[in-house]
Amino acid sequence: MTVPGSEQTDEHTPDPDAAVAAHHGDPPAEQRAMARAAAVVDRGHRDVLAVTGEERLSWLHLLLTQHVSELPESTGTEALVLDAQGRVLHHMAVAAAAGTVWLDTEPGEGAPLLDYLAKMVFWSKVEPRDVTGELAVLSVVGPDTPAVLAAAGLPVPDAPHGVAPLDGGGFVRRTPWPGRDAADVVVPRGERGDRWAALTAAGARAAGTIAFEALRVESRAPRLHLDTDDRTIPHEVGWIGPAVHLTKGCYRGQETVARVANLGRPPRRTVLLHLDAGDEELPRTGDPVLRDGRAVGRVGTVVQHHELGPVALALLKRSVPVDAELTAGAEDRLSPAAVDPDSYEPDPDTPPPGRAARERTGGAGRRG
Repeated sequence: MTVPGSEQTDEHTPDPDAAVAAHHGDPPAEQRAMARAAAVVDRGHRDVLAVTGEERLSWLHLLLTQHVSELPESTGTEALVLDAQGRVLHHMAVAAAAGTVWLDTEPGEGAPLLDYLAKMVFWSKVEPRDVTGELAVLSVVGPDTPAVLAAAGLPVPDAPHGVAPLDGGGFVRRTPWPGRDAADVVVPRGERGDRWAALTAAGARAAGTIAFEALRVESRAPRLHLDTDDRTIPHEVGWIGPAVHLTKGCYRGQETVARVANLGRPPRRTVLLHLDAGDEELPRTGDPVLRDGRAVGRVGTVVQHHELGPVALALLKRSVPVDAELTAGAEDRLSPAAVDPDSYEPDPDTPPPGRAARERTGGAGRRG
């Protein structure tokens, strides 16, 4: 059985989660625990930054896509950093606690994010620094999350974005995904083992990143670099709202965000794909999605879900209809693919498929 901190490797594709446990013996059972009760996952490989100083909120407000100038103490959110064309460079979870704004981001992304922030300090009274070596992230997922936190002697912040500081350092942050309830328990790195033991003793099943990623995909929560590419704008992956505030300006890339929101539609949309590979190899992240032999999208995260089977997030051209016959993959890993209709958000002025069909047939098939 794997333990927190054990390394998993993939001989074919670099695994961003290789530094932590992929599973603890039974990934489907770990997923079921997340969906029905509670499980704890070691995500201690995430990078964590701390921003202190009396101007921390007003300064971050000028750099991030989220409205944080008046972010209340003990509150969390998500935010992005964009380039000048509005394309996503960084995604982070944000928590305001104990006079500090904490930013945790993907493994390996902390250094470039800190480099950007440090270059933007100028004369502001702020100090951004990397505290990855000091803090580690554990995530509790499942409807029993509040009960597990309480039984482990931890505070239970208000859902979905409440934050509570911990004595001795760190904090607990409730999150709206994956699953029905979740919380990140960010603790001093030296206490990670003890906190893990307390959470499992409180009723959380030990789980790995395979289970966490499966529920994340079901929740359609995108992940930087897996479900995005170098052309991704926030509208394409559902980050408008959760990570982008449309009525604030003064950040790099804001013109693109406003233009797409007000005048047009994003060129692509994120959908959930059901895969039918049979005994063949599943597609990989970055593989094309094909329609009639032509590329119409990109495969993102691919998982084996305990109820849905093999599924993937994918970025598809907006013109691809929900009932299109698709193929996902490349070389010897081609799989028939179908868009989950519940994940397909039609354009506001587009009639739903049933009404469109009736209009094309002049109302044939209606019950009189």
